[in-house]
Amino acid sequence: MALLVHLKTVSELRGRGDRIAKVTFRGQSFYSRVLENCEDVADFDEMFRWPVASTIDRNEMLEIQVFNYSKVFSNKLIGTFRMVLQKVVEENHVEVTDTLIDDNNAIIKTSLCVEVRYQGTDGTVGSWDDGDFLGDESLQEEEKDSQETDGLLPGSRPSSRPPGEKSFRRAGRSVFSAMKLGKNRSHKEEPQRPDEPAVLEMEDLDHLAIRLADGLDPDSVSLASVTALTTNVSNKRSKPDIKMEPSAGRPMDYQVSITVIEARQLVGLNMDPVVCVEVGDDKKYTSMKESTNCPYYNEYFVFDFHVSPDVMFDKIIKLSVIHSKNLLRSGTLVGSFKMDVGTVYSQPEHQFHHKWAILSDPDDISSGLKGYVKCDVAVVGKGDNIKTPHKANETDEDDIEGNLLLPEGVPPERQWARFYVKIYRAEGLPRMNTSLMANVKKAFIGENKDLVDPYVQVFFAGQKGKTSVQKSSYEPLWNEQVVFTDLFPPLCKRMKVQIRDSDKVNDVAIGTHFIDLRKISNDGDKGFLPTLGPAWVNMYGSTRNYTLLDEHQDLNEGLGEGVSFRARLLLGLAVEILDTSNPELTSSTEVQVEQATPISESCAGKMEEFFLFGAFLEASMIDRRNGDKPITFEVTIGNYGNEVDGLARPQRPRPRKEPGDEEEVDLIQNSSDDEASDGGDLASVSSTPPMRPQVTDRNYFHLPYLERKPCIYIKSWWPDQRRRLYNANIMDHIADKLEEGLNDVQEMIKTEKSYPERRLRGVLEELSCGCCRFLSLAEKDQGHSPRTRLDRERLKSCLRELESMWQQARTLRAQVKRHTVRDKLRLCQNFLQKLRFLADEPQHSIPDVFIWMMSNNKRVAYARVPSKDLLFSIVEEETGKDCAKVKTLFLKLPGKRGFGSAGWTVQAKLELYMWLGLSKQRKDFLCGLPCGFEEVKAAQGLGLHAFPPVSLVYAKKQVFQLRAHMYQARSLFAADSSGLSDPFARVFFINQSQCTEVLNETLCPTWDQMLVFDNLELYGEAQELRDDPPIIVIEIYDQDTMGKADFMGRTFAKPLVKMADEGYCPPRFPPQLEYYQIYRGNATAGDLLAAFELLQIGPAGKADLPPINGPVDMDRGPIMPVPVGIRPVLSKYRVEVLFWGLRDLKRVNLAQVDRPRVDIECAGKGVQSSLIHNYKKNPNFNTLVKWFEVDLPENELLHPPLNIRVVDCRAFGRYTLVGSHAVSSLRRFIYRPPDRSAPSWNTTGEVVVNMEPEVPIKKLETMVKLDATSDAVVKVDVAEEEKEKKKKKGTAEELDEEEPDESMLDWWSKYFASIDTMKEQLRQQEPSGIDLEEKDEMDNTEGLKGPVKSKEKARAAKEEKKKKTQTSGSGQGSEAPEKKKPKIDELKVYPKELESEFDNFEDWLHTFNLLRGKTGDDEDGSTEEERIVGRFKGSLCVYKVPLPEDVSREAGYDPTYGMFQGIPSNDPINVLVRVYVVRATDLHPADINGKADPYIAIRLGKTDIRDKENYISKQLNPVFGKSFDIEASFPMESMLTVAVYDWDLVGTDDLIGETKIDLENRFYSKHRATCGIAQTYSTHGYNIWRDPMKPSQILTRLCKDGKVDGPHFGPPGRVKVANRVFTGPSEIEDENGQRKLTDEHVALSALRHWEDIPRAGCRLVPEHVETRPLLNPDKPGIEQGRLELWVDMFPMDMPAPGTPLDISPRKPKKYELRVIIWNTDEVVLEDDDFFTGEKSSDIFVRGWLKGQQEDKQDTDVHYHSLTGEGNFNWRYLFPFDYLAAEEKIVISKKESMFSWDETEYKIPARLTLQIWDADHFSADDFLGAIELDLNRFPRGAKTAKQCTMDMATGEVDVPLVSIFKQKRVKGWWPVLARNENDEFELTGKVEAELHLLTAEEAEKNPVGLARNEPDPLEKPNRPDTSFIWFLNPLKSARYFLWHTYRWLLLKLLLLLLLLLLLALFLYSVPGYLVKKILGA
Repeated sequence: MALLVHLKTVSELRGRGDRIAKVTFRGQSFYSRVLENCEDVADFDEMFRWPVASTIDRNEMLEIQVFNYSKVFSNKLIGTFRMVLQKVVEENHVEVTDTLIDDNNAIIKTSLCVEVRYQGTDGTVGSWDDGDFLGDESLQEEEKDSQETDGLLPGSRPSSRPPGEKSFRRAGRSVFSAMKLGKNRSHKEEPQRPDEPAVLEMEDLDHLAIRLADGLDPDSVSLASVTALTTNVSNKRSKPDIKMEPSAGRPMDYQVSITVIEARQLVGLNMDPVVCVEVGDDKKYTSMKESTNCPYYNEYFVFDFHVSPDVMFDKIIKLSVIHSKNLLRSGTLVGSFKMDVGTVYSQPEHQFHHKWAILSDPDDISSGLKGYVKCDVAVVGKGDNIKTPHKANETDEDDIEGNLLLPEGVPPERQWARFYVKIYRAEGLPRMNTSLMANVKKAFIGENKDLVDPYVQVFFAGQKGKTSVQKSSYEPLWNEQVVFTDLFPPLCKRMKVQIRDSDKVNDVAIGTHFIDLRKISNDGDKGFLPTLGPAWVNMYGSTRNYTLLDEHQDLNEGLGEGVSFRARLLLGLAVEILDTSNPELTSSTEVQVEQATPISESCAGKMEEFFLFGAFLEASMIDRRNGDKPITFEVTIGNYGNEVDGLARPQRPRPRKEPGDEEEVDLIQNSSDDEASDGGDLASVSSTPPMRPQVTDRNYFHLPYLERKPCIYIKSWWPDQRRRLYNANIMDHIADKLEEGLNDVQEMIKTEKSYPERRLRGVLEELSCGCCRFLSLAEKDQGHSPRTRLDRERLKSCLRELESMWQQARTLRAQVKRHTVRDKLRLCQNFLQKLRFLADEPQHSIPDVFIWMMSNNKRVAYARVPSKDLLFSIVEEETGKDCAKVKTLFLKLPGKRGFGSAGWTVQAKLELYMWLGLSKQRKDFLCGLPCGFEEVKAAQGLGLHAFPPVSLVYAKKQVFQLRAHMYQARSLFAADSSGLSDPFARVFFINQSQCTEVLNETLCPTWDQMLVFDNLELYGEAQELRDDPPIIVIEIYDQDTMGKADFMGRTFAKPLVKMADEGYCPPRFPPQLEYYQIYRGNATAGDLLAAFELLQIGPAGKADLPPINGPVDMDRGPIMPVPVGIRPVLSKYRVEVLFWGLRDLKRVNLAQVDRPRVDIECAGKGVQSSLIHNYKKNPNFNTLVKWFEVDLPENELLHPPLNIRVVDCRAFGRYTLVGSHAVSSLRRFIYRPPDRSAPSWNTTGEVVVNMEPEVPIKKLETMVKLDATSDAVVKVDVAEEEKEKKKKKGTAEELDEEEPDESMLDWWSKYFASIDTMKEQLRQQEPSGIDLEEKDEMDNTEGLKGPVKSKEKARAAKEEKKKKTQTSGSGQGSEAPEKKKPKIDELKVYPKELESEFDNFEDWLHTFNLLRGKTGDDEDGSTEEERIVGRFKGSLCVYKVPLPEDVSREAGYDPTYGMFQGIPSNDPINVLVRVYVVRATDLHPADINGKADPYIAIRLGKTDIRDKENYISKQLNPVFGKSFDIEASFPMESMLTVAVYDWDLVGTDDLIGETKIDLENRFYSKHRATCGIAQTYSTHGYNIWRDPMKPSQILTRLCKDGKVDGPHFGPPGRVKVANRVFTGPSEIEDENGQRKLTDEHVALSALRHWEDIPRAGCRLVPEHVETRPLLNPDKPGIEQGRLELWVDMFPMDMPAPGTPLDISPRKPKKYELRVIIWNTDEVVLEDDDFFTGEKSSDIFVRGWLKGQQEDKQDTDVHYHSLTGEGNFNWRYLFPFDYLAAEEKIVISKKESMFSWDETEYKIPARLTLQIWDADHFSADDFLGAIELDLNRFPRGAKTAKQCTMDMATGEVDVPLVSIFKQKRVKGWWPVLARNENDEFELTGKVEAELHLLTAEEAEKNPVGLARNEPDPLEKPNRPDTSFIWFLNPLKSARYFLWHTYRWLLLKLLLLLLLLLLLALFLYSVPGYLVKKILGA
């Protein structure tokens, strides 16, 4: 559909001037060209075309404005014409002449004549002949152009032109083509003119650019990219893809480490919880904790995997808490939590640290949460390094809600939801059984069956469900739904849907599809739940021919890129959030399979006939293994076109046309009618005729197509869902442009071109225009084709996202400044990711197109092209990027065969033209082909013109000569075992190839060679070839003496083309050398510096070409060098080399290296070091500095690499290469004279640096630090503070403990204080890191990134609260001020290696790794590490030859040292090395029990210390606290290895991990890393000065070495160094408290600010602890734990240092806790009385401190409590060992009876008190419990009445006390339990007294347990009713029966007497009667 406006003339204009017209429709404006100097009539005669996506409404308007054009001012409006399109819509064609109206709507004389045509949906157009619409080339070009213009120019957006901006004049096509094409290369070397800074060169645009320059802001011009290749240089060709090898599907190493720290609030009574950790199918369990709802584990688990990333990230991590699991029973599940590995991996740093996982019960979804588990989860791939947040003592009270284990943006309250996956039907399944049996059956019974029995299996969140099996069906129909129940949003990203073939032996996958839930839902506030379909998804996998053992079976499982279409499946997905309160809900989460309602045929879209056309223009680089058989290429789309094994192809019927169907009017091309009438018997031709390849060179063949190019075409039927692909294409186009622009900007920054910010502004302008264009196109498709809910929602969210992107891009554009380019570039990268994410359409429609190369009817190699890239649309932006373009395809081997080196060799290179679109739009399918061909049709009856051609014959051909200027390559791949290569380059163009010469033994060859290709025949129009030459492929090989050359890498280039009629002159020629990135598989493998030119050979033959100078180098043979205009301009440079020494040389060919020498070579010149005569004795060189002169290019970017090679001089003059190193860039070694105007050089005037006296602070003032982020320090006067304290005593705890006593402090106090400071700093950085600009500066400090997390907010809120309580001075504050930091001197804790902080200590001595052996490929797993054979230490300095004067004139300049003045001597020196090992964290478990028994081993030279007897049993976080002294002599022993081993009782000890420290660089560094400089100077105590030299001596030494004036001490407390003055305290106290004068404090303050000293200053290493990762050579790249240590070094010729610091771990202090249980009250009554039915309880109290097994103690039982009151007077005694610094209790115990030794555990100090109901014959009933953390527990209530539940739940702020400060506490505490609804309820109150004593005090003042001596407690006064009835039956009769029932009893007694009398009476009556009768 399109609206066409033909603007003819405007007449009756006034005056004379330049006129321009603007035509607007639907907010989309086009400008006419400018008519200059016209008088009363302006004859525009221009066509404008709007492709419209939705039908035009009758009320829409067309607006035409006519302006007087002005170059300088804004255009002046003459008049406007508006027209309602009603008539146009009705008649499709209207011609109008009418007057214009002015601004005030008044009619003016000027009139205009315009013709409007409308081409409707059905393709009908008003009175119109075919040629008019389709034949006229110029019209089409014109339209194309207008669209391009409006996509790019700032003025094209509706009303976006700011007033005053000059309007852009339409100057024909060529401006734009020039702008769009730019050039195929960039001018790297041309000097830029100051007046036009953008990279666009003037000359490119010929004469038109002059107009452009004044009509356009230079930023908005789109340029071709800086490297010719990254961009699509023209309209006829698409960009080739450089990376070859499929990366997916290859297995990698992964490690999942999970620490389960503790669980809280577990639901259930008195449970024995175990945590089970599952990753995938591996399960591990923690130990069992008895009888607690908040168990503390701190156990670490590691799972190792070697699988492909896809499989890894879909694995589920599941944490479940199980109650009372033991050997016999599996226990009951309390709750579980699951998430997939991918979610963890996508977190910052690939980890969750100290987060709480919410447990829920999958079998009972109506219940709420079941508790929390605190854990760390990390996923490490090979080469990821994880920064573990520093493990310090975790004292901060955990805020569970703020630290949930959920990714950013997931709400904490997740709801249960049902996921319905509806499986409707499938089509196009391949054959899955052998046909043998089927043929037998067919022969006997005559039945013909489909050979596949499919069913669908769905995997989600660790569960799977499957549909029924449909027997023998290629088109199965299921209509079933698989229902999963899981929490929403789920923490599993992907759902896997797999069609499988059911088989008796084993089921195999037919195809797999992954549904990415992030793509089918949106979590924004206007988002939507996951939804999909009903839509077809296509499945790809292995080839369709059935074999019993399919080598590509993995592809069907979804691993790797599918190589063939397998099937398509119609499915839908819906999510329903469950209302869990609904009683009808089934509460289980088992997967269910139910019937689904069938859907209509057409709901997935109306079936349309699509037409795919392809023309093969070239087939070259065919691998020689396929060179002997005829070759044919087959193209398939779905099963269409697949002739070999598309057996099960559904022959889709051609849809019947209902009468009145609007598509009937097939006017777009009249030709297709006859074809429709003859039943569509247009057969598809899907493969090219077989042809035998011809030889190109030794490796490759080509097919001789010459002028006859074979074609293919295929008709296929698919649901018409083009709209989806169109929207994706528009976004792809925007993203491609953006990516190209960002690459430009990066390249400009990298090559230091001027004005990158302008290019970035241009890129952002383009982005906002693109977004705007998307909005206008996409909004119109609202009422289009049947769409699924996902289509509608996605469209809405894309519109929202792009609108916001449009706005952000506009604002960003305004913010781009020179210094912010890098930051803004990062933000733009986010745009790019977002666009790519949005463009990926989850609902497929048309399957991808596969091109297979068949040799001998076998499939050899393939390429896969997404169908959306080929799709045609009338709207240009919606067209796929490769549609109607020539695409270069490299065919690759299928599946695993393509891994590794096999995947690097090209199987074939195709130049292929493709077009895909609706059959009825296929009129123009040949329009993008290179011109000049004739069609050859298949001879077939009538309607011949309707058929596509089977081949094209090119009549025109042009002859060219290609000159390849191969200058040099750098950083190539090492292909030989020597660590070098013998590289040569092979250049391919069309069907010719040539090689450069082979250069031996180098990774940086400078070939300097020109290759000339003659008589190249190219087919097509000359002009097209100029803009669009074919690409050149350059492959680099390593020449081997034996066998064939090894492939080292490949790159592409486009040549610069000169036509015969152009001159060979600037600016285009001669071409400049450029760097091309070389790829080997997906990895980069160096750069090639070269230039390529393609010169047309005109009628005069080669005489016209620029002359070729003959070979200059006669000794090189007939090799032509790169000509003068192209090779770089050289200058003379001097390279000075500092030779220091060689280290760690390994053996070469089993022989030790004895007499090594270093050869330095750069650009053919070089220098050799002196020979080391005995490497063993002294590996240093005796001549330190040598130099050589060399000619290097002026341009630093073109500098050749410098090669360092080490050879061993053997006997008889033989040399062996030991190893080599290539310094790829000399830039960092180029000498740049210092900027003397910089402030740091300013040596006049004094700068005073004042140091506050802060050493001897006693109780002068207390600092109360307010807020983590504020710097306000409140100083409180002590006297007032005392008053405050007294005032507050009643309401809150005392303010703080006293100033710490010196004698109490040790090194650990200092360490823990420092760690707190470090955490504080990290914390402060986090919130302030929000603003990107500042963030950059901060990144280098600790590397914490990311906006404030919810946890931060929570913490900030807490801080606020604290602030309030502190400032409310009157003291009702419920919480005392934060713990005041006592003044402890601190050291610096580095969370990483010291080297990374101080730039590897390479301030003047650099270390170069010497490599040898081949570079490993991924599958060998050999890393860089394994190739290192030694290290060369030295340095380089490069400068232009006349040395700057000021250097040589400086004082003390020694010419023998050149630029390396003042370096120390490198003679051997003896050093005392003192290694302090503090502790290790997160060690990798080495034993089966998931623990390790670590000890330290240290190696330095010949010394090997193994501290084996002091191993620490069963610990993954051992505290070593040891120092080791080693004497070493540098340089022989300079590599220190500190390793952690695992002690084993039997067998050898295993290495857990080790770290290596280069001591020599530290020793000689200017940063003075020998002994860290402390914060303060003190001569005694815990902070004693460690260095034998005092600060003043160090300062004097530094000043002397750095030639700095000073130090001048005096008056006391002041020192002057250069122009800096430092002041500070001047006195020091010795041990006895005597004060004396000293200069040390000020000297120290000068040292701590040494970096401020002009010229010589640099940071000095402070006193520190560094954290080093432990690595294990068997598991390269994966951290095995971390080690905290530091190293001191003291030269032996200096005074000896003192004794080492004592850092042995603190011994826990012994305490005794005495707990007296006095009474209980309000205890719930559990039992019913046996006789009376009264409620009562038999109460006893149980308590423990360390764990229920070890030390639980029970009171006696208070029987028969009727009121819930119990009296006990019972004492518990708990002795324990306590570490105050870590607030942990230390227990040592054997883990089991089999354990060899005791294991030490640290657990939090928590006292647990429980109330129980005693039962004699059944288990006791648990009534409730409370846990008191001894460091902070609520103060007990004075009376039972005041004691409430709030005290324990923590919801209300209550005053907290610490038993370690209070020593004695008494009060009432509430006891809680959970009821059925999981809510806490009060079940009793207990009155207790806690008394804490140290072990010594307890010994002096002993007490008895329970109520025993000494100091016994009196018996409780219990009511008489408290006793056991069966022990005292009489008592119980008295109390229970008599008390209650005495009247009843008396009555009963009377009754009994009466009855007795009656009985006696009856008994005696007969006797008496007899007596009476007988009268006896």
